Amino acid sequence: MPKRILTGVVTSNQNEQTVTVSVERRFKHPLLQKTVRKSKKYRAHDEKNALNVGDNVRIIECAPRSKTKRWEVLAD
Repeated sequence: MPKRILTGVVTSNQNEQTVTVSVERRFKHPLLQKTVRKSKKYRAHDEKNALNVGDNVRIIECAPRSKTKRWEVLAD
């Protein structure tokens, strides 16, 4: 099964080698036919501590690195 890749914006880089990435998805409401925006935060592993708040990043699924980290930043 292929690993998922998501695109989002870094919202926090306070922790060592960890960034919080906010991923927004848009979809049409099934009944009202209105476009709905939902966002979810993911904790991702940043090996080099190179990312800052506001950076656009891609993250990929990985094996669990800690209690909350199951994603890592995809090197571009």
